[in-house]
Amino acid sequence: MTVPASSSFIMSQEQFNLFHKIDRELYNLLAVNLWRDPVESLQVMALWLWLERVGFRNVVKKILSLPYMLINELADEAVTCLYIINNGQFPPLPSDQGNNNDIPLMQSLMMETDLSLQFFNEYRLIATQGLARIVNEVCIRALTDVMQLAIERNAAQSLADSQKVMSASYNSFPQPAMVQTGGLTRMGFGPSSADSGITWSTQESHVPVPVPPDDRTMFVTFSKGYPVYEWEVREFFGRAYGDCIESLHMQEVQPNQQSLFARIVFHSVSSIEMILNGMSKVKFTINGKHVWARKFVPKRLKPPSPPAVQPVLNLPASLGF
Repeated sequence: MTVPASSSFIMSQEQFNLFHKIDRELYNLLAVNLWRDPVESLQVMALWLWLERVGFRNVVKKILSLPYMLINELADEAVTCLYIINNGQFPPLPSDQGNNNDIPLMQSLMMETDLSLQFFNEYRLIATQGLARIVNEVCIRALTDVMQLAIERNAAQSLADSQKVMSASYNSFPQPAMVQTGGLTRMGFGPSSADSGITWSTQESHVPVPVPPDDRTMFVTFSKGYPVYEWEVREFFGRAYGDCIESLHMQEVQPNQQSLFARIVFHSVSSIEMILNGMSKVKFTINGKHVWARKFVPKRLKPPSPPAVQPVLNLPASLGF
């Protein structure tokens, strides 16, 4: 959204927030619901708003209509675009992926034109100026209160996590035991010396520990306009890697719509390691249609909220621009 230019009208903060309601909603989803880095998420929002300004229609509205999982993937792609804009070079990519085709979800979303990483490299100077302007004119004013709350929430959660780790470490440390030795009582930790008469067992259980399904899951995305069906996915992986799929969950859509992603649960983690072959993301071609696959990262569950805090409108020193 862009605030109409006017020299005779000044919006109140409440009016400004209302004008940018859907922008605030999407930013809150990134920084609060998905637990993404609040400052990085502000930059992601600036990129999406800049795309709207240069002609890509209804970017924020389209993204808000998607499932959380796809929004998180789109944010990852936006971070890749920001890397190019800020550094003037492409980030390291797996050898089987061309630089022009590493943002499949953004390409599917922006069907008006051929959007690619090369686009951001070619127009990086214009993008840098545009992003800085949007951060100053829109993001700082419309999103800072949400960002500050997310930063404080994350800090409180990090402190709570650290305390849990310290408590767990203390509880796992060997506790002192009273050992009778030659009529004397002494305090010791762990296995005593041979004269205590106590035998310590070092045998460990070899019962297999079940691997949770999320740790055996891959997330795959498909290009819009090139529908991939469940039977094609099963046939491709079955032919290439044998009977490796435990279950496959395609995105639920209406009968006349296309699934844009799927989750594949494998019988074994080793299947995922073999498929990725040391890379974070790989691209396949299934019956002439591109499919991108990576390890599934489940959305972090939101813990109980810490005590409410009042918004502090002090922006962090650096936003990375």
